[in-house]
Amino acid sequence: QDRICAAIEEVDGKGKFDREAYTRGEKPGGGVARVLTNGNVFEKAGVNLSVVYSEMPQEALKAATERGVDRVGVKLEPGQKVPFFACGLSSVMHP
Repeated sequence: QDRICAAIEEVDGKGKFDREAYTRGEKPGGGVARVLTNGNVFEKAGVNLSVVYSEMPQEALKAATERGVDRVGVKLEPGQKVPFFACGLSSVMHP
């Protein structure tokens, strides 16, 4: 995220990214929102990183992967939730 923002700032020549970290409240995870406004090239640009930790039903994992619950690496009891981690990096730019 930092390298992407630095490259966009270099191309733009004027705008600088603000940085705002956030959490998901009581839930684990969070992220960092970066926004550039009123640049020479970009009216507005955003580069955001988010991280989520949670649990899903075994059926959801089975539907999402060929390996299903075997992917977890441990024996799960019927009805036991599957822990997961997900992260995303998004970028939107408006010249």
